[in-house]
Amino acid sequence: MRKMEVPLEASGALQRAVVILRLLGNAGPLGLRLTALAEAAALPRPTAHRVLKTLLAERLVAYAPARKTYTLGLDLFMLAACAGNVHGLRDIARPHVLRLTASLGETIFILVRNDYDAVCIERSAGPLPIRALTDIGGRVPLGLGQGSSAILAFLPPAEQDEIIRHNIPSLMPIGLDEASLRAWLATIRRTGYAEGTTGVNPGMAGLGVPIFGHDGNAVACLSIASTTDRLTPERNPVVAEIVKRTAAEIAAQLSPFDPVLRRASAAME
Repeated sequence: MRKMEVPLEASGALQRAVVILRLLGNAGPLGLRLTALAEAAALPRPTAHRVLKTLLAERLVAYAPARKTYTLGLDLFMLAACAGNVHGLRDIARPHVLRLTASLGETIFILVRNDYDAVCIERSAGPLPIRALTDIGGRVPLGLGQGSSAILAFLPPAEQDEIIRHNIPSLMPIGLDEASLRAWLATIRRTGYAEGTTGVNPGMAGLGVPIFGHDGNAVACLSIASTTDRLTPERNPVVAEIVKRTAAEIAAQLSPFDPVLRRASAAME
């Protein structure tokens, strides 16, 4: 496992706890043993153990004695659920998302922008088994997949340029160079939605529609994950218009005074 270095300016107890939580978040359901955690965090074993004792006491981490491994605790999941309710979007959008799933028979996701990524905060499953790029709590680089690209296409040009420079190295392995990405973003701006396949999951297709903040920039999106025989060139424009109406209904309910709406943009400044 790659070591996660703790910089000198981030050497406090809180920063060490965050490093360990992130490592456990990437470790999978079986978790990690103390020695592996300490090594990956570049921490002395006693220090890692003290941090874990505190996290256990706060129920942010769980311990399995039989395997002698640590995993993320359920209390952390409850906190994450609260964090996922970005500017009330999750509560506002859920009934709309459920209605879309019922009317279209598709799996619907809500993605929100977070710096250079899009994070999934809600999912409503349709009847088909779907292999999606992400699920609740997961993140993808802006520009990967229809949902995140629908957000990226409707950001201010300067922010868009910065995100593309930052993310293009991770998009190149799937065959998406800068010219191709910019051409696709131009098409999304013209049609108002993103469609197509990512090339990551064969037989899968997607469609993404931006949700706009009161400044006219995309803050989130509604994303559909389906199969190529359902999201066809003939059906997509009709589906997109239905999803656009839903996105506009959600956007109309967002508070223009919520400071979280400007958090992503402020992080780029």
